[in-house]
Amino acid sequence: MTEARRSILHLDLDAFYASVEVLDRPELRGKPVIVAGSERRGVVTAASYEARGFGVRAAMPTATARRLCPQGVFLPVRMSRYREVSEKVFAIYRRFTPLVEPLSIDEAFLDVTGCEKLFGSAEEAARKVKAAVREETGLIVSAGVASNKFLAKIASDLGKPDGLIAVPPGAERGFLDPLPAGKLWGVGKVTEETLRRRGILTIRELRGLSLEEMARSYGAHGEHLYRLARGIDDRPVETEQEAKSVGHEETYEHDLRKRGAMRRELLSLADRVSARLRRHGVKGRTITLKVKYHDFAQATRAATLADPTDDGGTIYRCSVVLLEETEAGPRPVRLLGISVSKLSAGLAALPPAGMEQLPLFGRPLPERKDPIRPADPGKRERLNRTVDRIRGKFGPKGIVPGALPAESPPKK
Repeated sequence: MTEARRSILHLDLDAFYASVEVLDRPELRGKPVIVAGSERRGVVTAASYEARGFGVRAAMPTATARRLCPQGVFLPVRMSRYREVSEKVFAIYRRFTPLVEPLSIDEAFLDVTGCEKLFGSAEEAARKVKAAVREETGLIVSAGVASNKFLAKIASDLGKPDGLIAVPPGAERGFLDPLPAGKLWGVGKVTEETLRRRGILTIRELRGLSLEEMARSYGAHGEHLYRLARGIDDRPVETEQEAKSVGHEETYEHDLRKRGAMRRELLSLADRVSARLRRHGVKGRTITLKVKYHDFAQATRAATLADPTDDGGTIYRCSVVLLEETEAGPRPVRLLGISVSKLSAGLAALPPAGMEQLPLFGRPLPERKDPIRPADPGKRERLNRTVDRIRGKFGPKGIVPGALPAESPPKK
């Protein structure tokens, strides 16, 4: 445990996407609601607890979910609506404490240390948060209360749905002891199997291993598990989570087999990613291409540029070069993705006009593959601002790269 004990809440909206759908369509209450992509290639994004009773789970292929629950109500993802509701919920959280760390659209840590005079104990504060969210939005939150983030997260998971589990100070090890070792963060299927072969099934049994044994068997990861098995997690709640990357990916209903079709998709992806970069006022130096083949095998290729960029043409050219270093084409492709990392403020200095901006692994990017590159960086910057203004007025389809409308393959 840490010397200065904190009071941490982990709050998780139950079956969030499905719950929002039921909120908007009350006639669906009590029915197995499944938010998912298309049947051919899509996956389940969220399932109501009624649907989970049939074995439907998030990340399951939509086709499998339909076989398990043919009477289910299958609905498409409405991300803008979920974000709208999420903002209302997080506004409620911030009435209780400014120390809110979002983990996702439906999950957050709150540090309520020192708030006892306002809201009572941490457990009482959690009850008040749950009540406020239910009353003001109609949604249900599961809560975990503990002295650190790791324990609070496990507590909320164990309490689902609509639960509130508190781990009192001093009871951390007793809380962890009976739980399976797989509950520890970082224990995946491989590590869990190696522990099972050693006769270690529970966290209590894992705690019987010395730090030296853990480090010898699992390296630095072993030291991490050694601390978690003892309920030790010193990480503070961080309110400012800077994005580490900006990206977008698409899964296609039908495998892409031709490089021309793949290049068109990369142009679309690069355009979306660059727009997001500019919207957030950042530029990035590392471009990463993700390729998932028809057999689900995956390849990633990355390049770090000399200067940060938020330009779609630049990101596209780089991605096309990286595509040449994969087996895409000879191997059919079911998913493509582009992300940009090593982000910095968007006002980073541009290189002087006329200079090549982007050496890639010591070689220049092929300018012939950039269909929208203005004559110089200054013109490129002005063009991008103009495109953003047009889209701000007429929507994302108000203006698109000329190569995009043709032969756009269906997405999931």
